[in-house]
Amino acid sequence: MWRLIHSLLFLIPGAVIAEAQVYEPLSAGTRTVLHHTISDQAVPMLITLPGPEAKDWLDSMTKRLEKRIPDIEERRAFLITVHYEATRAGLDPELVLSIIQIESNFRKYAVSSAGARGYMQVMPFWVDTIGNPEHNLFHLRVNLRYGCTILRHYLDLEQGDYFRALGRYNGSLGKAGYPNLVFNAWHRHWTYFTASQ
Repeated sequence: MWRLIHSLLFLIPGAVIAEAQVYEPLSAGTRTVLHHTISDQAVPMLITLPGPEAKDWLDSMTKRLEKRIPDIEERRAFLITVHYEATRAGLDPELVLSIIQIESNFRKYAVSSAGARGYMQVMPFWVDTIGNPEHNLFHLRVNLRYGCTILRHYLDLEQGDYFRALGRYNGSLGKAGYPNLVFNAWHRHWTYFTASQ
């Protein structure tokens, strides 16, 4: 039933299916990173991949995201920022795109019934706990920085177990519905292979 409900919600434009994240203490280093100033500005260039590979990745993902973010400049800036923040946290950028698809369907101002906000549906308590009051969860880089940092924390907590980490991220630990939705989106829409693969 859970999978059916989530599948139907995914088909409804604008549906937000985030559960309530639960706070679990972050390391002092992680908290320090989030206290630094982050903004609503996109990263200026794709600096985490070598030249030709960066262009290939960006071109491929730009085409895939066209229906969800029609403006090409906004789309490219978004993807560059996703790649930067995901890589910075040691995450696969395509996994982060999958989470964004399931959490907010690429809607910057999405709000769930539990109060989660933005692209990665981050709960406001994270700002109070590990950020500062100036951090706006609707800002592009703020939302991505928090979401990627939180997921990295959960992956470390679960010793690399993506299934359990995704369950924690969504507040549904132990249930298969949410991790399976993310894995399906990852494999169906966002898996990227380089020209040499």
